[in-house]
Amino acid sequence: MTTASPPPAAEPRLLTAAVVQAAAPLFDTPGAVVRAGELIRQAVAEHGAEVVVLPEAFLGGYPKGLDFGVTVGSRTAEGRELFRRYHAAAVEVPGPEVDALAALTRELGCHAVVGAVERKGGSLYCVALLLGPGGFLGLHRKLMPTAAERYLWGQGDGSTLPVVDTGSARLGAAICWENYMPLFRTAMYAKGVDLWCAPTVDDRDAWQATMRHIALEGRCFVLGAAQYLRRDGLPADVRPVQGDTPDTVLIGGGSVIVSPLGDVLAGPLRDGEGILSARLDLDDLVRARFDFDPTGHYARPDVFSLHVDETPRAAVTGATAVRPARTDAR
Repeated sequence: MTTASPPPAAEPRLLTAAVVQAAAPLFDTPGAVVRAGELIRQAVAEHGAEVVVLPEAFLGGYPKGLDFGVTVGSRTAEGRELFRRYHAAAVEVPGPEVDALAALTRELGCHAVVGAVERKGGSLYCVALLLGPGGFLGLHRKLMPTAAERYLWGQGDGSTLPVVDTGSARLGAAICWENYMPLFRTAMYAKGVDLWCAPTVDDRDAWQATMRHIALEGRCFVLGAAQYLRRDGLPADVRPVQGDTPDTVLIGGGSVIVSPLGDVLAGPLRDGEGILSARLDLDDLVRARFDFDPTGHYARPDVFSLHVDETPRAAVTGATAVRPARTDAR
């Protein structure tokens, strides 16, 4: 009697992901777009990256240490002028800056998640731009700006919670302290996110525990991209509260890549700019969900339920656009 040989092992499903740790020049949007393009191109060329994540507010900048002249109940003329500069440096979506990066991801055939500051009318929003071989794929607006960010950025709504299918994995984004919002995380898990992209400026050691927790809780790969910013990366005419010594570190990095079982695959990166990459075995997603699937077999819908409102929320509805003046003579 012959014994049947075991079936051949399936080829592993692999994907290379990269996280960028850097900052772009504040108040220099063209320079920021060029820098973002260079870093994405470098991640693809040198690391073979198929997915690249850039930090929070990379386009538009994160004004670490600037107070914009705000105290409770008072604003200054100087602070208003600083906000004007910050507003001018933000990007519009759609707009030429997004078009330039979309053209790059089409050329390179990669996916990218890029942190940006979006300008819409008189308001600013912290966003993650999702781009791929098909160009611009959508954006996520930060739902809740953190602390003093609230006098700079508005709140997003449930209409910008995209999860994008790359063809091999589904990616979504949570910006900085959104990663602490358990109901937000649950909504994203329900969308089947495989690559949890976390653009941030949180450089604390405690942040590493959050990145590993989300990987374990969501049974997903976590791609955490943090800024690294020094005083000499800000214009000379602004005064961060940390001081004016050029090499003062304002944002200290901590970028990291974590597996679905919480193992650190790359990083955390400290003490400078750089690119981390890792070869991800996508079959690890299923292996990890064998004993825990937070919105599947480990959920208890008879006890807990979550309602997510993904309706766009406009301040004014029914208002028509201003009509152009008539030019026909009568």
